[in-house]
Amino acid sequence: MASSTSLSSHLHTPIFSSSPSPSPSPSPSRLNPLPSFPFHSRITHKPLHLQTPLLSSKIRSLRQETTATPVTKDLWENSILKSETPVLVEFYANWCGPCRMVHRVIDEIATEYAGRLKCFVLNTDTDMQVAEDYEIKAVPVVLLFKNGLKCDAIVGTMPKEFYVAAIERMFKS
Repeated sequence: MASSTSLSSHLHTPIFSSSPSPSPSPSPSRLNPLPSFPFHSRITHKPLHLQTPLLSSKIRSLRQETTATPVTKDLWENSILKSETPVLVEFYANWCGPCRMVHRVIDEIATEYAGRLKCFVLNTDTDMQVAEDYEIKAVPVVLLFKNGLKCDAIVGTMPKEFYVAAIERMFKS
């Protein structure tokens, strides 16, 4: 019981108090009641890539571990416009967080619709001309093509069911 009363008395005493501590053995925070300056001299900071060197390689390899095939402006006509199979193209940028979420959904769709739908990804930072041709102003954007013609556009991050419904509408048209 005695220990609980002494503990409760510590809870009500301010840490930076100028009054003497009621306890016989002061806590380490009470030994130096005023903070020492400058704070920044005690903070050790490493850039993120130095703290976790594997993180940057994981981010760079995000697009390499994909079910959807990367496409460039050089492959655009043969892969997309001349395809006899319906095509889905995700327009993305490496720096875009929502694009990563959409990319996971597109990978699932590419696996589920293998043979019936071709899935591609296009980096808008490296292939700006294609993005400009289709008036892509923001990413992520998913375009659906059938017989070389754009059928539908999905702008932003949507649930998987939204993409699947658009694909099914395209198949029926």
